[in-house]
Amino acid sequence: MDHVKMFLQEEDGVGVVEIILILVVLIGLVVIFKNQLTKLVNNIFKKITNQSNGI
Repeated sequence: MDHVKMFLQEEDGVGVVEIILILVVLIGLVVIFKNQLTKLVNNIFKKITNQSNGI
């Protein structure tokens, strides 16, 4: 019975579960906003390329 009580009080795996949930949310957001993120990154690289050509 003491083993069950110790198991329920153990919190070592909580950090791993939190990290996995955060990653799932981030991946979900990337999937949902994939087109907008792609356009944003392409525009940023175009601006960098245009401004570097002017130097």
